[in-house]
Amino acid sequence: MAVYQAPLRDMRFILYELFDAESQWADAGDGGLTPDLADAVLGEAAKLCEDVLFPLNRSGDEEGCVLENGAVRTPAGFKEAYAAFAEGGWTGLGCDPAHGGQGLPQLLNMMVLEMVCAANLSFGMYPGLSRGAYDAVYLHGADDLKSRYLPKLADGSWSGTMCLTEPQCGTDLGLVRTRAAPTGDGGFAITGDKIFISAGEHDLTENILHLVLARIDGAPGGTSGLSLFLVPKFLPDADGRPGARNGVTCTALEHKMGIAASATCALRFEDATGFLVGRENSGMRAMFTMMNAARLGVGMQGLGIMEAAYQGAVAYAREREQGRALSGPKAPDRPADPILHHPDLRRMLLTGRAYAEGARALAAWIAAELDAAQRASDPQRRAAAADFVALMTPIAKALFTDLGSEVANLGVQVYGGHGYIREHGMEQYVRDARITQIYEGTNGIQALDLVGRKLPVGAGRLLRGFFHPVNAFIEAHGADPALAPFVKPLAKSFQALQGATAFLAQKGLANPDEAAAAASEYLRLFGLVALAFMWARMARAAAPKAAEGGADGAFYRAKLGTARFYMARLLPQAGALYAAITGGGGSILDFALEDF
Repeated sequence: MAVYQAPLRDMRFILYELFDAESQWADAGDGGLTPDLADAVLGEAAKLCEDVLFPLNRSGDEEGCVLENGAVRTPAGFKEAYAAFAEGGWTGLGCDPAHGGQGLPQLLNMMVLEMVCAANLSFGMYPGLSRGAYDAVYLHGADDLKSRYLPKLADGSWSGTMCLTEPQCGTDLGLVRTRAAPTGDGGFAITGDKIFISAGEHDLTENILHLVLARIDGAPGGTSGLSLFLVPKFLPDADGRPGARNGVTCTALEHKMGIAASATCALRFEDATGFLVGRENSGMRAMFTMMNAARLGVGMQGLGIMEAAYQGAVAYAREREQGRALSGPKAPDRPADPILHHPDLRRMLLTGRAYAEGARALAAWIAAELDAAQRASDPQRRAAAADFVALMTPIAKALFTDLGSEVANLGVQVYGGHGYIREHGMEQYVRDARITQIYEGTNGIQALDLVGRKLPVGAGRLLRGFFHPVNAFIEAHGADPALAPFVKPLAKSFQALQGATAFLAQKGLANPDEAAAAASEYLRLFGLVALAFMWARMARAAAPKAAEGGADGAFYRAKLGTARFYMARLLPQAGALYAAITGGGGSILDFALEDF
């Protein structure tokens, strides 16, 4: 059965007991943001997600989007849901108040994003792309572009897209063929074809703003010659309202495996009027603003899928009666016991729970550092936080989406044959989750980014933001017998990560293919250790309160139990990953190409 209830209790634990969010908000100038206000924001978001977005998840998947005469119609109920979303101010939650946004921290914004993705991933694509467009124009656009377009993105009346991919190029953007010809009035005529454009055409907003990578006539080849342009679907008139139709046409809708209610479009630009964002031939720098925000957003999609699949699987396991517990009947008055009593079912459910709660904590750490990078009063603090976010972005994107797919598949397994059919809702999570491992840079690309770009920066400077706090925690709590079940496994896996890092640094200098051959295993190892650090910290926060009575005591005892499961049953993967990494890439690199 498809069920979803926003995990507000866990979010409050992370905000106020794991991280001192209130102090961070005060340092960033958000002193007016109190726990009561933050809880109210999360509570209202939960209501919207549970009552409005989640009921549309299955119907949107079954109906999908329809292209008619160049216009895309979203599934029934989506227009009304988007109107409620925009009217509630959710499109501008983290946007600058100067443009009509609410200016709330990314730490809250990420938690709201998780709820939206868990409730209805397809719906979340539309405002998610808009926020990326907002960030790109906000950081790189000229003042006139900001004043004209950012308020419309913040209030949700207009939406945004990211137009990179073309039929002949995906990851290798140096092959982009879309052209930009100066028109003599400060604008450009954009001509070319883009594919796989999420939210490229729809009926939710008055206007759509396309952020398009193109090459100005005469610019150098490769990525160094690309520029970024804002291309509206409708050109604004003198009053700022949608005016004349621009030369942008939706030529096709992709028929996808999942996220069917998200319009994934092929777009044709024919002498479409565009406006330069940033400097000429610096489009990749501006586009990476969108891409990095999108990568964190896709990571939250993976987390949302984890949580929704876990909740649905638990609800089913409580009610489904099959067989008897091996230790004897647990419900002797009934024909069979609930499958929740079977150890293998509990293993699958605890795997989903441990990954989701660990990922939520790690996402909060990254979001808090993103806030510090943007708002902290100390410049050195801002720089260190920016380093941390740069390091952890590819890890969050790849790890969370890999785990989202794994947990969704475990959810199907819990349901058995009922999970494989549509009516129970679990198979949709499998289909929806699969794309998250591919778009915004495949997870293999994220691993190459981590190993090839992030590790070498400043002779390992980015690693300090993670390695130093982990090492300090281990030193501070390694002698505490109450925390030994959590700190000792963390220390062992952290040692493996350090060893793998040194191995790749040495091998990568001699042969980049060696580092590339181990990149995916290294990212997984790094991610598992990061989750272990979060679980050790959560265990430390929960332990003193586990003896309390009532619902709070039960919450902390479950937190400790999940931490023990993670350390005992999931973290041991680190040893196998370390062995694979340090075994070298010969088994991959020496295999003859003609033998494939």
